[in-house]
Amino acid sequence: MVRLKPRRIRVVCWSAAIALVVVFGLVATSLSGPTGDGYGSFQRGDQIAMIGLGIFGALGFLLFTRPRVEADVRGVRVRNIISSYELPWEVVRGVRFDRGAPWASLELHDDDLLPMIALQAADKELAVDGVRALRRLHEAHQSRLAERAAGR
Repeated sequence: MVRLKPRRIRVVCWSAAIALVVVFGLVATSLSGPTGDGYGSFQRGDQIAMIGLGIFGALGFLLFTRPRVEADVRGVRVRNIISSYELPWEVVRGVRFDRGAPWASLELHDDDLLPMIALQAADKELAVDGVRALRRLHEAHQSRLAERAAGR
């Protein structure tokens, strides 16, 4: 079983989310009294709304920590920022990590490329090790298929 998650983007997103909540919290506490022209004034609801905006923004950042890849002898499960896929090895032609690409991808037999955002170039050796582990699982599946075909 192989389980892979991005490392660097998780640190960046959690740091940014915490900073955003803190900044919006500070802005919320500074909202008091009349507005610039004096036609209105900031109320408690405005402060709560600013804190709410900070929390929603932080949750938006945390969406980028969602990607992961899990694989075993049966297949591979890819969860990206919004979408998820569960594929048997039979539909996978290969595991690609092209030079200069931001992340690895699965090359499917129908000529589609499925990005695996969890394996990012920014994670360097961690991503390379993950791609190698996926390639080993894929090759093991291919050799099992070849043995079955030879046994018939």
